[in-house]
Amino acid sequence: MLSFLKNHPFAVEAYFESSLVLTFAVPKEQLQNLIPECLQLDTFQDKWAFVAVAMVQTKGLRPKGFPKFMGNDFFLTGYRVFVRYTNQAGKSLRGLYILKSETDKKKMEFFGNIFTHYNYTTTDIKKNEKQRTKEISSIKSKFKTTIEKTDEQIALPEHSPFADWKEARRFAGPLPFTFTYNQETKEVLIIEGVRQNWTPTPVKVMDYNFDFLSTIKLENPVLANAFIIKNIPYYWKRGKKEIWK
Repeated sequence: MLSFLKNHPFAVEAYFESSLVLTFAVPKEQLQNLIPECLQLDTFQDKWAFVAVAMVQTKGLRPKGFPKFMGNDFFLTGYRVFVRYTNQAGKSLRGLYILKSETDKKKMEFFGNIFTHYNYTTTDIKKNEKQRTKEISSIKSKFKTTIEKTDEQIALPEHSPFADWKEARRFAGPLPFTFTYNQETKEVLIIEGVRQNWTPTPVKVMDYNFDFLSTIKLENPVLANAFIIKNIPYYWKRGKKEIWK
């Protein structure tokens, strides 16, 4: 029964007040052993693979169709790899494979680990917003990022593999699908996300440090892009399973 519950047995909706996503590029060989056998890395120029760090302030997260007053507000941090999966119909799906999930409240950790395979842990989250800067940090998780608020045209991060923001947008997330995999049963769980008015805006990153990228032994990850979105209705469909062959 518990295993069934973890497979996203019902649709979930939320309102994204903001979602800040920093995407890092590394040679594909560094990420290959972090994804399951059923997935392929979603690469750029057959050289670069990508890990995204998403920092999301959600509002009213609840089973889809439930009244808003039953929702809860959480801050979520996720570390995800850009991947592809070829389903039984032969269609290639672009999506994400989650390496680590964090939240600022025990309630989200508890229910998140009942109804998903995302292995939530609770951490401290501090947000410090000034007139020209916004900082998000965690002492326990050892991360910090600072972005500059500006209306000026923003250049791509230095050393980004992308030629322009149009190329960079393809690896900004979120992608339509998220995948989990049970190696023993060869079952792939596919969760589809649906959003409205998704228009990411490039942001200028002044400073960043994410200790988790070191723990998975990434060598010299390059900041490839950084985007923010605000005020987006979002929901996840009920999970679908299929056998990978």
